[in-house]
Amino acid sequence: MRNDELGLPILTYGFRVFFLAAGVYAVAVLAAWLTWLGLHLAGAVVTGPSFSGAPHLWHGHEMIFGYAIAAVAGFMLTAIPSWTGARPVTGTPLAVLGLVWLAGRVVIWLSALLPGAVVAAVDLAFLPLFAYFVTRGLLLKPAPRNLVFLVFLALLFVSNLAVHLEWNGITGDSALWGLYCAILTLALMVSIIGGRIVPAFTRNVLVREGQTLLPRSFPAVDAIALGAGTLTVLGYVFGAPAQLAGAVAALAAAAHLVRLSFWRFQATLGSPILWSLHLAYLWLVIGYGLLAAALLTGALGEALAMHAIGIGAVGGMTLAVMTRAALGHSGRPLVTARAITWSYVLVALAAVARTFGPVVLPGYYLEIVLGAGAFWVAGFAIFVVVYWPILTGPSKTAD
Repeated sequence: MRNDELGLPILTYGFRVFFLAAGVYAVAVLAAWLTWLGLHLAGAVVTGPSFSGAPHLWHGHEMIFGYAIAAVAGFMLTAIPSWTGARPVTGTPLAVLGLVWLAGRVVIWLSALLPGAVVAAVDLAFLPLFAYFVTRGLLLKPAPRNLVFLVFLALLFVSNLAVHLEWNGITGDSALWGLYCAILTLALMVSIIGGRIVPAFTRNVLVREGQTLLPRSFPAVDAIALGAGTLTVLGYVFGAPAQLAGAVAALAAAAHLVRLSFWRFQATLGSPILWSLHLAYLWLVIGYGLLAAALLTGALGEALAMHAIGIGAVGGMTLAVMTRAALGHSGRPLVTARAITWSYVLVALAAVARTFGPVVLPGYYLEIVLGAGAFWVAGFAIFVVVYWPILTGPSKTAD
């Protein structure tokens, strides 16, 4: 019996479970973080949190390994059947995978009440299980351009492990390293996926409109952009000198800017489902540029670059992809609701505020962070409200 016949259409495709999980968690984890910050701003004494580790590391960890990984899982479980012809993960296996992700979130929230080894084991379990399903699908039609995602999943696992090693007292300062490596790995994934879908989706629309000036790609520029992004990740993994790492990040920013400049962004301004993709990719340029400035001059903190990438590029791209993929794979027209345009705008405002606000108004740091977080929560709350029936209800056609 099919899952939709059992009244469980949410288990008919990976994007349903994990896009919904990502959206809800994007709201929940930021709401908790904003509450904690707001209490501090009000002068309240906050004691006895249920999670171990520094609150800012908990926040970063859950935005990456809670929100972003759920969005990645939803995308890959949906894309791989298209890439290789593999049968989609559905039903009980999909439910188990979703529950393992959820268990990781629960133990992190209750980590101060549980043995650290238990927390680490449960939280670390998701990526290997997910990698098993990814590997099984990719090996049906192995291609290096797709198998590389297994390397990214391994890097994300090592990054998460580094956080847990510090939280368990095994290392002294590996948590922030792990979070930064994870963000840069996600940036590389955005570079690859964005490089495939942004010009392709834009070209499809422009061709239908009868336009002749179409997006262009240049293999040499693509290779430089992806190569520099890869070296940036490796530079963090192996501790490259700041000047060298900064020069590579600057090269990545320049190459991504050249790449984006030929994708006809200006022709997408009337289509939010398209310009949201371009805007998210632009944040890669900004993020790598800020990282280069931080490493080469020391005038800026690396955290600003990481927030530009994490919120603007990763957050923006995952939101744009989720809103589009959920429509296409549920048999709906590729036209977003007007409210979703506000989601795109609010997440972009969150990136602007969190990245540049502390530089412009350093005396209002907490207020700026609260404002940026409020933009993020509002943007994803809209996504959850609009897409809940799409993700949990039956398709207009077969998934």
